[in-house]
Amino acid sequence: MSLIAPEVITAVAVEGRKAASSPVLLTTGVLLVAGVGVLAGVMTAAARGGNEQIRAQLAGLGDADPWPQLIGGASQITAAAGFLAFGVALSWLIGREFTDRTVAGLFALPISRTHIALGKLAVFAGATFPVALLLTAVVFLVGLVSGLGAPDPAAWNGLARLFILTVLTGFLVWPAAWVATLGRGLLPGIAATVVLIVIAQVFAVMGTGAWFPIVAPALWAVAPEQVSARQLTLVALVPALSAALTVRAWSRLQLDR
Repeated sequence: MSLIAPEVITAVAVEGRKAASSPVLLTTGVLLVAGVGVLAGVMTAAARGGNEQIRAQLAGLGDADPWPQLIGGASQITAAAGFLAFGVALSWLIGREFTDRTVAGLFALPISRTHIALGKLAVFAGATFPVALLLTAVVFLVGLVSGLGAPDPAAWNGLARLFILTVLTGFLVWPAAWVATLGRGLLPGIAATVVLIVIAQVFAVMGTGAWFPIVAPALWAVAPEQVSARQLTLVALVPALSAALTVRAWSRLQLDR
């Protein structure tokens, strides 16, 4: 007996096919991975070449060994660019039904809107892991191509944190799904993503980012000693609460609103 309702399995399969038939998720993932790899490589090369502006941007890693510089730079870029990219992708996945005016057809389907919302979130969650794996692999290859040599154990740990950071970033954008549902389109979700990035920057500048779930993974990826396990635990509240609110909003959708 399956622990997952057949309706959810069907919804995941349908939403997976719909997502795969569009280039949006694939293009967004490829641009994110390529962008992080190129920018991290350029930043590391500039820092090794003595560029003081780049060294200052590396938040204390300017004098570190090459591998920590590369991974730290990739983590900083992923925290911001990844949040935006994942937020845009999720906003599209949720908001496309409203933008394309296909939401009315969902009311005629034998699958409930609750299960459809769960299917969309499950598809997005599943897509997050290969993107994180590919991004981490690209950063690893950039290090090898740049002549940094074989990673030491500390570098391997840094790459593992980069993978986890990318996955967590994909889950932390889930508030965009709820906002895209309430706003009935992808633009409100994208706007919410941008607002969250700005708020995260404010908390980071204030020095209280470790207690803000959206900032904590990025701080942990760069400086794990600055973030406690209890602070990281708070991260789970964001996707959990966002998923509950999104599913509830989809279950209460009305055609005339």
